[in-house]
Amino acid sequence: MVDFRSLSLKQLRAFAATVRSGSVTQAASMLFVTPPAVTTHLKSLEKIAEHPIYQRNAEGLEPTEVGRQLLDAAEEIEKVIERTRARIEALNAGAAGSVILGVVSTGKYFAPGIVARFRQAHPEIRVRLSVGNRTEIIEGLERREYDLLIMGRPPAHIAVERDVLGDHPHVLIAAPDHPLVGDPEILPEDLLRETFLAREEGSGTRMLMTRFLDRVGGGRPFAMVEMGTNETIKQAVMAGLGIAIISAHTCHAELAEGKLAVLQAEGLPLVRQWFLIRRSDREPTMATEVLRRFIVAQKDRVLP
Repeated sequence: MVDFRSLSLKQLRAFAATVRSGSVTQAASMLFVTPPAVTTHLKSLEKIAEHPIYQRNAEGLEPTEVGRQLLDAAEEIEKVIERTRARIEALNAGAAGSVILGVVSTGKYFAPGIVARFRQAHPEIRVRLSVGNRTEIIEGLERREYDLLIMGRPPAHIAVERDVLGDHPHVLIAAPDHPLVGDPEILPEDLLRETFLAREEGSGTRMLMTRFLDRVGGGRPFAMVEMGTNETIKQAVMAGLGIAIISAHTCHAELAEGKLAVLQAEGLPLVRQWFLIRRSDREPTMATEVLRRFIVAQKDRVLP
């Protein structure tokens, strides 16, 4: 039976640095220790794991399956330490606490406004905003990186407490001079002839778009071009490179200015919900609860 009672942070850091740098010598330099010290940590770690933790190949060092588990643990521990450091610094600076607020990419258009208003009302509490796509945010939630999260449909495999903030409509946008603008009877065949511009794999918006097109098109193929950000997608749609299904909250300014137009098709807009969530298995700090109550009380002002 593997006994992890002697496992240490120094061992994990030595292993992570060795894999990251590709050599014991460079890892020692990164950690300001001697190479023999790093070697000792690696041997001790392999003895604890009762299995090789890395192997050499033509490209350098590659962790084994056991080694990858240890690297994941090292990463999670470092994030916990960083979160603790930030909170202690906030307390030492006279703040009443700190909160890490995670937000899916689409929420970056309104989340900074929430943080700014909260800071005005509660300058004694520090809020750090962390933005990522849906997959990244869920992975962070699994690792307990966030105190609170603003996102769409919460993951089913994690028990969470949730507050509904409001509707989250997704619309089909095109350039104002697109032939389908103003057409009251857009058919599935019309849509399948178009090129759709979409976010990267793991994006919630892309998942919505794919499910919608699979449903209306009966599983028929459609042309898609992947783009990295909502801003790139909006500019590409304006330039006439294609059409896109996108959160209405990300393009409300361009729609109001006439730079983009909404296409009317059956089943659109796709309306989801915005949620404010936290893990159920984690007691909220007082600062977290203050921010949660603030956001819920102001939910009518939160969304564009």
